[in-house]
Amino acid sequence: MNSPVSLGIDLGTSELKAILMDTGGAVLAHAGVRLSVSRRHSGWSEQAPEDWWQACLQALDQLRQHEAFARVACIGLSGQMHGAVLLGEDDRVLYPAILWDDSRAVAEAEQLGPTFAEVTGSLPMAGLTAPKLLWLQQHEPEVFKAIDCVLSPKDYLRLRLSGERISEMSDAAGTLWLDVAQREWFAPMLHATGLTPAQMPRLVEGGAASACVTLSGLGLPTNVVIAGGGGDNPVAAVGMGAINAGDAFITLGTSAALVAITDHAAGNPASAVHSFCHALPNRWYTMGAMLAGASCLRWVTRLTGTADEQTLLNQVQAQFPIGQPVPLDTPLFLPYLAGERTPHNDPLLRGGFMNLGHDCNPAMLGYAVMEGVGFGLLDALRAVQSAGASVGACALVGGGARSEYWAQLLANILQREVHTLHGSELSACIGAAKLGFLAMGQGAELLQAGMPVKARYQPDLAQHGLLEMRYAKFKQLLPAAKALRD
Repeated sequence: MNSPVSLGIDLGTSELKAILMDTGGAVLAHAGVRLSVSRRHSGWSEQAPEDWWQACLQALDQLRQHEAFARVACIGLSGQMHGAVLLGEDDRVLYPAILWDDSRAVAEAEQLGPTFAEVTGSLPMAGLTAPKLLWLQQHEPEVFKAIDCVLSPKDYLRLRLSGERISEMSDAAGTLWLDVAQREWFAPMLHATGLTPAQMPRLVEGGAASACVTLSGLGLPTNVVIAGGGGDNPVAAVGMGAINAGDAFITLGTSAALVAITDHAAGNPASAVHSFCHALPNRWYTMGAMLAGASCLRWVTRLTGTADEQTLLNQVQAQFPIGQPVPLDTPLFLPYLAGERTPHNDPLLRGGFMNLGHDCNPAMLGYAVMEGVGFGLLDALRAVQSAGASVGACALVGGGARSEYWAQLLANILQREVHTLHGSELSACIGAAKLGFLAMGQGAELLQAGMPVKARYQPDLAQHGLLEMRYAKFKQLLPAAKALRD
C-alpha cells in the first residue's frame, strides 16, 4: 500500500477539521478540534491565529495514529472567508484576526461606497476584509503602520507549514481587493484602504501547487506539496461536485447561503449579491448570503426553554405536519438576528416575530423560524437569479440539513428539488483533499465525482399558494424592521 494520500484541512470558525483521503476519494480518517471566538466588544468577532495553528497540530496528532499518515503526499486547505490576519515584517501576528461576522466596520464600508463594486464583485460590507483594514487605519494607526502583509485565515496555516505568504483566487475574491473577472489584485481598492499590492500575498489557483511543507517535526514525508486551496464555500462546492455552471447548493449552518456556479463573473451588487472566484480556474460563483441560518433555530430553542433542537422539531412536526397547510395566521419571523446581507446589505437590521397571540406555543415559534429562514433564502434565490445565474436543483448542506422537515419545507418554499448528501459535513475537507491531489497532477476524475445523494425532496405544489401568501406578508414586514433600526 504505497498509494498517495491527501490531507484535507478545513479551518472553520467553531472547529478545525482534517481528513486523510485516498486517490479513490475514500476518507480513511478524520479529526476535529473545537475553536472559540472572542467578542471583546459588541459586534466584534476575533480569534487568535496561534489558536488555529495549535488546533492544526492537535488534528495532525490525531491523524498520525493512522497508518495512512505516512503516505501523505499533498495538502489542501479550506477556511472561513473574509478574515484579516495582519503580519509584520517578521511574520509576527500584529493583532487578533478579525472574522467574517465582525460588524465594527459598518461606517467604513459605507465610506468605501459602491464605486468599484462591479470590479470587486460585491458592495463594501462590514463583514468583508477591506473595510476592516480601513477601520484599523482609523482606530489602530500604529498597528496599521506595521502591517507588511494581510492573509486570509487558512493562508496563515500555509505560512506556518511552509514559510510562504500565498493565497488563491477564491479567498482573495472575498477580500474586496480582487478584480474577480481578471483574477488579480485590484490596486484602486487597495489604495482606498491605505494598502498597496506589495502588502498582498502571491496568488495561485486553488488546484495549483503553492508551496511545500518545510516545517519539520510533523511526521510528514519530505516534499509534501500544498495546494492553493480556497475559501470554505467554494472548496465545499468542489467536495460536493458543484463545479459546472448551473450547479447550486444551499448551506444552512450558523449563517446560510445560496450558491450558484457560473462560467463568468455574475454579480448584482445593488442587491448585495456576491460574485466570487471559484476554487477552480475559469469558474466563478454567485452567492446570496444570510447572516443567520440554523443559528435561528438554536436561538428559539433556547428562548422557549425547550430541551434541545430535536425536541422542538418534533413538536413542530406534530402540530404542523409537513404535508398539510399551516393556518394563515401562524406567526411570521424575520430572521435578521445578526443583520442581513442579501438582498438588504444591512448589518444593523434586526429580526422579530409578528402575529403573536396568547395561544402561541414553542411549536408555532419553531415553525415560524424555519419558514422565516426559508423566506430569507427565497429572497437570496431571487437576487441570485437577478444576476443572471441559473439555479436548478439544490444540494442542502450544513447542520440544518439534518432535519428532513426543514429540507421539505425549503423545497416547498423555493419550488425546487432539494437533496441532502451523505458525508456533507466533511465536504470542505474533501474538497481541500481533492485540490491537494490536483496540485500533484492527479485526481482530475475526482472532481466529477460528487457525494452520494442521501434523500431527495420535491416541492409540494399544493403548498405553493399558501406559502406565496405568507411570503408576501413576510416582505411587508421589512419597512417596520428598518424603522425600528433607525
